[in-house]
Amino acid sequence: MHFARVIGTVVCTAKVSSWIGHRLRLLEPTDPEGKSTGGPLVAIDLVSSAEGQRVFYVRGREAANALPDCDNPADAAIVGIVDEVRRTLPTRGAR
Repeated sequence: MHFARVIGTVVCTAKVSSWIGHRLRLLEPTDPEGKSTGGPLVAIDLVSSAEGQRVFYVRGREAANALPDCDNPADAAIVGIVDEVRRTLPTRGAR
């Protein structure tokens, strides 16, 4: 799973049938703290995200499998909206 910020929407006149009813979002990949880590990419939005929201997404085969019809060309899919990121440090002596 990867973190990103939604920076726009991609509008297209035709989509493959398994994508009908889903928006395509333009994402800016980030680290867990929200700092930009790379160039923009397009992902299919499965959670109705809004511009400016932090999300997490999957890539590759996991993106295609996130849709009901897994025989589709998705390479990235938004699968969650980030509310908060918490990092826990291991306690001393824990294994």
